[in-house]
Amino acid sequence: MSDPGKRIDQLRSQRWLAGDTMRVFSHRARLAQTGWNRSDFMGRPVIGIINTWSDISTCHSHLRERAQKVREGVLRAGGWPIELPAMSLGEVWVKPTTMLYRNFLAMETEELIRSHPIDGVVLMGGCDKTTPALLMGAFSCNLPAIFIPAGASSNASFKGEKVGTGTHTMKFWNERRAGRLPDDDWQELESCMTRSPGTCNTAGTATTMTAVAEVLGFSLPGAHSIPAVDSHHPRMCSKAGERIVAMVLEDLKPRDICTEASFHNAVKTVLAIGGSTNACVHLPAMAGRLGIKLPLSVWEQYNREIPVLANLMPAGTALMEDFFFAGGLPALLKQIAPHLDTSCRNITGGTLGDVISNAEIFNADIIRPLDNAVSKEAIAVVTGNLAPRGAVMKPSAASPHLLKHTGPAVVFENFADMQARIDSPDLDVSKDSVLVLKNVGPVGAPGMPEAGNLPIPKKLLEQGVRDMVRLSDARMSGTHYGTCVLHVCPESAVGGPLALVRNGDLIALDVAARSITLQVPVQELDRRHAEWQLAQQAAPAARRYRRSYAALYQQHVTQADEGADFDFLQGAELLPEPTIF
Repeated sequence: MSDPGKRIDQLRSQRWLAGDTMRVFSHRARLAQTGWNRSDFMGRPVIGIINTWSDISTCHSHLRERAQKVREGVLRAGGWPIELPAMSLGEVWVKPTTMLYRNFLAMETEELIRSHPIDGVVLMGGCDKTTPALLMGAFSCNLPAIFIPAGASSNASFKGEKVGTGTHTMKFWNERRAGRLPDDDWQELESCMTRSPGTCNTAGTATTMTAVAEVLGFSLPGAHSIPAVDSHHPRMCSKAGERIVAMVLEDLKPRDICTEASFHNAVKTVLAIGGSTNACVHLPAMAGRLGIKLPLSVWEQYNREIPVLANLMPAGTALMEDFFFAGGLPALLKQIAPHLDTSCRNITGGTLGDVISNAEIFNADIIRPLDNAVSKEAIAVVTGNLAPRGAVMKPSAASPHLLKHTGPAVVFENFADMQARIDSPDLDVSKDSVLVLKNVGPVGAPGMPEAGNLPIPKKLLEQGVRDMVRLSDARMSGTHYGTCVLHVCPESAVGGPLALVRNGDLIALDVAARSITLQVPVQELDRRHAEWQLAQQAAPAARRYRRSYAALYQQHVTQADEGADFDFLQGAELLPEPTIF
């Protein structure tokens, strides 16, 4: 590498490996113990490979093999790779929710990097919370870092209909509950919904956040869109291994790449891809690790100028494999290039403008031009007396006739209450009702699960109802659809106005006006709040945990609009390097 930014003797790993002290001797002796020769690691950049592979994380089940390709690339470039396993947050399996453990993985990533002799790091993940978690940890350490997305699973079909992970799970489950999907079809669907390793193949949270990783500059150009089992994927992993070694010698770090403009580019990308509302929580948390503020107002700043251009489920009709063949993320970014800051840097050492300059669109129905959008807007932020600090929703995946709606509240105090009563024949509910779920926010759940897409009551499903206005302080899977108002902030568990809603209260949603209003007099709300405070003094129901990580979470998690990160991990301050005892 010509004109390197760092000499080998300046690398942090040399504090562990170079010199003539008893401690350094013991480090080298332990490496000899495991079969390494001095020549394998001395005088080489040490590259950590943080891998979220596990047997039960189906999105990442191929990452054990892919880590080997990263190792090959590192060795070929003159580095020395060490693989470090990290918590695998496989959506669906991890209970009560992977979001509870996003901050755990972020902390683990930060501490793995800081406590080991690592000069640069390759981060391997992709399933929903792993992407923001890995990057949050890397941002807090500020060492050269590359993110490798797991890639989406292969296209799937059911009786000739293209089916998307999550999107069609919800669609067919509704039909099942309505008595319209027989056992044989249900079992067949079970066996063909997901055809390969990899993340959800729709514009869900995994797709959204790996797109964010690339536009922020932390993945190789085009990596986001490569399907998990495509031969391009292992080749990309190998190139990432090569590139991280060069980045170490160039001393190219996250804070050299990421700026406020980078995060604004990320917001615009999420809007163009029709991405998940979960990005409204993850992006502020990621930015916060760099001391960058990213309020919900930024989404409103851009969501009327950047329409949905990716024709992907749940807002569109295609899947990620189709998107890859249509040109992938660089092609989509080229469509919105006039709205981007193309001077932002990336891990190649170049700029976003360099990445998209030669991008081509091969299917203009899947990657649309600005004048032929899939939908006018992807994400809307609504505010009002019910959500003073905002709530988010996805107009592109909602029913148009419900975007302006007033109806009586049907209130569920928590998830268990909803489960117990939602299908009761005695539930006082109609298609015009607004379903309200409380105590499923960051503190109240805890962990802010994907419970915001409340099920349609069974008796309404049987009548043909497939969507209603639903309101909660929870999240919703990015693969799902429906008129769901999410992330109501402040949440009910900390005394937000949502805690005060009662059955029969009229709730007015007006997405065009960006408002969500509880039509109850101020005096009555004040009275209810006083009652709530007295009840909390007697029995603070939200503080369910007295020990474990969950207790730490409830004590220190911020609200959704601030990223639901831990308050003690926010900010740009770097910790000192560890003392080598």
